[in-house]
Amino acid sequence: MREPAHRGAEELDGFLGDPDDPSGWFSHARCLELDEREEFPAEICRRLDDWGLPAYYVPVEHGGRLPDYERLLHLMRAVARRDLTVAVGHGKTYLGAVCVWVAGTPEQAARLGADIQAGVPVSLGLTERAHGSDLLAGEVHGVAGADGWLVSGEKWLINNATRGSVLSLLTRTDPAGGPRGFSVLLVDKRELDKDMYRHLPKVHTHGIRGADISGIAFDAARADRSALVGAEGAGLEVVLKALQVTRTMCAALSLGAADHGLRLALDFTQERELYGRTLGELPQARRTLGEAAADVLLHEALATVAARLVHTQTDEMSITAAVTKYQLPSGTENVLARLTRLLGARAFLKGVHRGGMFQKVERDHRIVGLFDGNTLVNLNSLVNQFRSLVRGRRRGTGDTAGARAAYDLSVPLPPLQPGRLSLVARHGSGVLAGLDESVDLLSELAKQRPELVPVAEAARRIAAVTDRVHDEMEGLQGLIGDVPPAAFDTARHYTLCHTAAVCLGLWTHSASLFAGTGTEALWRDGLWLRAALDRILARLGEPDTGDGEAYDALVDHLITTRRSGELFSLHPYRLPGASHRPAAEATTVRN
Repeated sequence: MREPAHRGAEELDGFLGDPDDPSGWFSHARCLELDEREEFPAEICRRLDDWGLPAYYVPVEHGGRLPDYERLLHLMRAVARRDLTVAVGHGKTYLGAVCVWVAGTPEQAARLGADIQAGVPVSLGLTERAHGSDLLAGEVHGVAGADGWLVSGEKWLINNATRGSVLSLLTRTDPAGGPRGFSVLLVDKRELDKDMYRHLPKVHTHGIRGADISGIAFDAARADRSALVGAEGAGLEVVLKALQVTRTMCAALSLGAADHGLRLALDFTQERELYGRTLGELPQARRTLGEAAADVLLHEALATVAARLVHTQTDEMSITAAVTKYQLPSGTENVLARLTRLLGARAFLKGVHRGGMFQKVERDHRIVGLFDGNTLVNLNSLVNQFRSLVRGRRRGTGDTAGARAAYDLSVPLPPLQPGRLSLVARHGSGVLAGLDESVDLLSELAKQRPELVPVAEAARRIAAVTDRVHDEMEGLQGLIGDVPPAAFDTARHYTLCHTAAVCLGLWTHSASLFAGTGTEALWRDGLWLRAALDRILARLGEPDTGDGEAYDALVDHLITTRRSGELFSLHPYRLPGASHRPAAEATTVRN
């Protein structure tokens, strides 16, 4: 069996130290101070460089230490669990480099990989002030010359536009524009004259206040012919394929935020007293915690499998990326909103519960849904593929073998083959094609194990809803012009069916791997799966399963892991720092 993918993240967490120690260099207290001053966390990023995190942004074949994206997911989750500003500011280098990993020459990739491992920040220049997500309207242009291009124009709301030394720049290289009118140029500011570019002022943001969200303007900046990434005119395709990987990796940001928010809420419910009982003993509060915990685990399941599908089902990433980038940010926003109701005023106040960290987590996470394509962009991507998705479901086509390899966490992942990335999943979804197989397998297990009967029944209900959703998709395929709201609703329901299929596939293929581990209780008898399917049915507008015991058991496990210093996760994961006990003196609310 391969080494668990989260092992490197545990090592990184140990290097980062106890986040609750205010004197630590990457403590929660330190991050709150930087946030108040809107100061970039430069020292923290430098220490992450010292540990070697940039090497994990570079694939092994290009001289780095990134063997697969499952490992990167865990690493970035560990950083985001501390502070999203740091994760966004440091991790942007990976996002900026992906175009080169997807379409660059071996020479470009080796050179950029060496720069990244030396600590050189890289950025991705896509959006412009007047056009937002409409990449085809981009006005930054490159005029062709004998040696390359003269680049002019402004990119805005760019992460690390000022700090970054190298930019992957989407550039209009054909004045007529169009799908084949743009190219990606790897522009190195270190090679430009100072009068060829200028940095635009930092934009003050509601969340991630310390991040370098700014812009850059070019004035006939000379980009050498060797700066071209991929073929001339293929820039939009290169970017869209790169975004399939980056959108999937954005899941780490949401997972980290949810980890932190759930822990803060749990501590509050264990310490806050109301009428002689802790808040956590009240049934409604326990149910809220249980539902949030279930969502965190189902999001982790989706993100884990999605990171593996990058390797095993590469030509269907147009589906996986859109589902993941919709579900993780929107689902985590819902988790944080429910936890806000538990904390009440303390969810918004600074300097009260845990220094007021919850309000920072909630603020910071709001930006994740906008990175690399917002909610509507991702749902629209699925609407555009309704025809192939319906056909694949009816015919049972799609890469089911790739899905099974992703579900079995003991299976080593093959190297990513970027050439397999495709803008459309032509044969449908292997994840949905394999749903019935997972349901049948679970039903057979339930015949020998009566404790699995409830979850098997929930799985059969999910399969029936999935068929109905595909019927709706069939009636909406081939849309021309404005997309009706009903299509977006159907796409949202599709993401939930896809997520359920992933959860079922992961449990049926990997539950046995966790026997004897600290998370066996979550996997045994399908505990986390029972709660996850119940949550998905509810979000689909279906009657729930009435399985309140599953939520109670999740809360008990959540409390146990907090007290023992473990991460609440599908994986056994030891956190740095001392184990936690409720405060000896709790605040009491009196009549």
